[in-house]
Amino acid sequence: MYRFTLSSVALAALLLGGCSLMPTYQRPMAPVPQAFAGDTAAAAAAPVAEIGWRDVFTDPTLQRVIETALANNRDLRVAALNIEKARAQYRVQDAALFPTISASAGGNGSRTPADLSPSGSAQVSHSYSASLGFSAYELDLFGRVRSLDAQALEQFFSTTEARRSAQISLVAEVATAYLTMAADQDRLRLAQDTLASQGRTYQLNQRSFELGAASALTLRQAQTSVDTARVDVERYTAQVAQDRNALVLLAGADLPAELLPQALPPGETAAASPLASIPPGLPSDLLQRRPDILQAERDLKAANANIGAARAAFYPRISLTASAGSSSASLSNMFMGGSRTWSFAPQISLPIFDGGANRANLDIARTDRDINLAKYEKAIQTAFREVSDALAQRSTLGRQLEAQQSLVDATSESYRLSDARFKRGVDSYLSVLDAQRSLYTAQQNLIGTRLSRFTNLVTFYKTLGGGWNETTSSGAD
Repeated sequence: MYRFTLSSVALAALLLGGCSLMPTYQRPMAPVPQAFAGDTAAAAAAPVAEIGWRDVFTDPTLQRVIETALANNRDLRVAALNIEKARAQYRVQDAALFPTISASAGGNGSRTPADLSPSGSAQVSHSYSASLGFSAYELDLFGRVRSLDAQALEQFFSTTEARRSAQISLVAEVATAYLTMAADQDRLRLAQDTLASQGRTYQLNQRSFELGAASALTLRQAQTSVDTARVDVERYTAQVAQDRNALVLLAGADLPAELLPQALPPGETAAASPLASIPPGLPSDLLQRRPDILQAERDLKAANANIGAARAAFYPRISLTASAGSSSASLSNMFMGGSRTWSFAPQISLPIFDGGANRANLDIARTDRDINLAKYEKAIQTAFREVSDALAQRSTLGRQLEAQQSLVDATSESYRLSDARFKRGVDSYLSVLDAQRSLYTAQQNLIGTRLSRFTNLVTFYKTLGGGWNETTSSGAD
């Protein structure tokens, strides 16, 4: 007697393994030079530390603001939820590799009236059944399901890299917004100090004018300095308020006053940053660890896996439907001997003519792969340019800052001498006004240059992928 059980069918289905038509993935060559500009030998000899955001941004107040943003920023929260969504989608696709087994039970009762019954008397019949089985389980002989599973897995990994990229961008944006607000606080303080200084000068000139020792022209020239400073005070007051709003939006929560910056950090802080000591000539393969590049590569792998599914569509598809159980006319006898039932329904589908749909789907899959390849290469080229730009700017900012400080010192001395010559009657007040304006502009530019030096380190941190690894003392990042 032939015995057929559900377990033997399921075991045979799981043991049947097929080939894969998915192309073998090979990482494309990076379309950029092997190293950034600089002394390659010196860079190769220098140890490359594992740098995390806490190692770069050492200011305790800024760290607290970044921690707040990582906990509350809504864009980062959406990126994290996208990971959960992609994980669930992968689990749905991965489940297709296994048969979906379900149990069912039912009963049926019917009455046949006498005039319809063959025996001439009314009849009542009952039937009961219980079964366990699976329906339309595909034998993955040509790797279609496994290719789709690999595609879903790569898409899940892609969203994970997208979340890492979003976090690095958020840290950089918070640091930039924090430093920008600090610089505007410095500019506001400079405008307020200038307004106070020029206000005192205006009052002296007003008294001199009232005594007949100064002309109306001199008085009005002094007033222009006061009014200019007043305009800047109001402008930077509004700018600081806008900077605070931008920082609060990034943080995702209101920030208390003690977490708001009051001034740019001292220059020694930038010089002490671990990124400031990294030499040029870095190997460009460091870019392979940037999350956005890893994300582009995951997308490329997903597109590569989809080609395997498109190729498998040209081959037969075999599916199995099977069940085993028990059936009886009475519920009490349903599990007695002789009540066992089973069914086995294999099905094969062979594409013969589809109007070119399978060929078109394969062309689409290959084109998607080529599109993602171009995006991957463009991501590497963009990253190479960003790092190169950051290195090029960093190499000149120190000298710019030194030259700008020298300019401030020179214009300050020029203003002092011009003011002394005016008080002695040697020069007109116009020379004092020009010197004061030059000093004010130089001081503003010095703040801007100091800001550029700090934001360059932030940019360098971001372009390198947030440090090569995130190593922190807490799990906040």
